[in-house]
Amino acid sequence: MYFKSFFNKPLAQMAYLVGCQQTGEAIIIDPLRDIEAYVKDAEAEGLKITHAAETHIHADFASGTRDVNRKLGATLYVSNMGGDDWAYKNMPDDTVYLNDGDTINVGNIQLKVLFTPGHTPESISFLLTDKGGGASTPMGLFTGDFLFVGDVGRPDLLESAAKTKGTTESGAEDMFQSVKKSEDLPDYLQIWPGHGAGSACGKSLGAVPMTTLGYEKENNWAYQIDNEDAFKKELTTDQPEPPSYFAEMKKINKEDVPLAGDTRVYPLSLSDLTDLVIDLRAKEVYQSSHIKGTLNIPMNDKFSSYIGWFVDYEHELTLIGTKEDADEAAHQLQQIGYDKVKGYLPSEDIENPVSSLTIEADDFLELNKKENLAILDVRNKSEWEEGHLKNAKRVLLGNLLEEDIPYDKEEPLFVHCESGVRSGIALGALEKRGFNRVINIKDGYGALREKM
Repeated sequence: MYFKSFFNKPLAQMAYLVGCQQTGEAIIIDPLRDIEAYVKDAEAEGLKITHAAETHIHADFASGTRDVNRKLGATLYVSNMGGDDWAYKNMPDDTVYLNDGDTINVGNIQLKVLFTPGHTPESISFLLTDKGGGASTPMGLFTGDFLFVGDVGRPDLLESAAKTKGTTESGAEDMFQSVKKSEDLPDYLQIWPGHGAGSACGKSLGAVPMTTLGYEKENNWAYQIDNEDAFKKELTTDQPEPPSYFAEMKKINKEDVPLAGDTRVYPLSLSDLTDLVIDLRAKEVYQSSHIKGTLNIPMNDKFSSYIGWFVDYEHELTLIGTKEDADEAAHQLQQIGYDKVKGYLPSEDIENPVSSLTIEADDFLELNKKENLAILDVRNKSEWEEGHLKNAKRVLLGNLLEEDIPYDKEEPLFVHCESGVRSGIALGALEKRGFNRVINIKDGYGALREKM
């Protein structure tokens, strides 16, 4: 048997390639839209991807499952367990719909389907047995977003992101039963999760790429609580606010993800800029000189985490930066289902730049003692509840372009997050909303906390 995991750092997402070396067949589990890496790896091992499977309808990235069929002719395997409201649509005619206890045979490798709802109503896991290697007992479990290292999948995304009322409660109940069901599986099973640390599909995911079921039974909080009400309370408390693009991912992954195309982008002129412009340069560079009203989301490993709050899937956007960064940004946008990057403006073509205002934490605190300042906190709810400035108001970073901001646009507005990264993005969003005197509190609430 051949086994390979693929970790996408921007999305903290895991996909898996499993091949039968005796027959040359392989399956890819939970693929992204960009399937090139999977194909290259399979071919290097003398394998052909003949199967593709999904653990559930994803909320945090655009699935590549349909493209594995379109481009490679692979047979697709998806859950049939979610009920009519969460049934896959527009799938190829030969798609296999899986129920609890079904098996997928990839050469001499067997994947048994286990129904593990909770994160979503249709979630399934795959129990792998390497029969070609002479095994009669399973080796491991592909858990998708059911079981992570140190955590289990959050049950609230259908309600908080996709606006399906009442599903948090039912999902938490399902997750409790799925955890209890998994306790009967052998401790030696390897656990291959769908995400690692950095994913918004849970609140305390570990950074280790895999684990064992026995280890999770001993250490994962979800296995330590026997009372269902206590379990549900812990599971649903302090979950991070999901990016707005999650709702779009649920929709297209259920209904149809367009064929992934070329993501290379090309230079534009100032007159070609769209309403939403993303500046990809480092925050220090942006804050010293930028086009007013553009949003600064630097091209780094956190790009996908932030850009999903601001994309409008109905309209084009443009980028500012180098071609290399613009191509990578377009590629990462494709992984969350956005295909409307119009092009990019080279940074040297910026005209009439403005700079951002910044204040040191000490200076801000002195000023705040003397005056009734307008202060905007762009952190998430759990951070706010752990501590905040008494005269501040909170608007989540990702809501700055739509939510009411209760301050005078001509008066100084002091903005902060925890460390200065998110408030750097907020500067441009507030400029875009027409605020003319935005001042970033350097190093954020973390610096203020140390000095208060």
